[in-house]
Amino acid sequence: MPLPRWLARINKRFINPGEIRRGVRPVLIHVGRSSGTTYRTPLDAHPVADGYVFIPMYGPATDWVRNVLAAGTAHLIIDGAEVRLASPRLVAKRDVWPLVPPGTKTPITVSDETKLLRMDLHGKP
Repeated sequence: MPLPRWLARINKRFINPGEIRRGVRPVLIHVGRSSGTTYRTPLDAHPVADGYVFIPMYGPATDWVRNVLAAGTAHLIIDGAEVRLASPRLVAKRDVWPLVPPGTKTPITVSDETKLLRMDLHGKP
């Protein structure tokens, strides 16, 4: 079950800017599907062999997910390096979670049916 939308608005306005300034979390850089504005969203990025998996804690209809799906590409700043990502798609957690590193914790709001965003490293099939 996704977290409530009111919490997303608070995070977007107050928490996320501080997280970006601290520079300790991965940051997804994406372009607004209507505005063309570049956005930076701090997220947990879970590595898989050919890319990354992201958990949309507010559900798959959240702005950053819709922006990435519409653009078909994004950049990720992780461990001080910028990585180009492509081929975004929503996948069920049960289908992709076995690919993330062992011991990765699943948030309590995420079930096996939850849709996660998977992206490939740019240039990979």
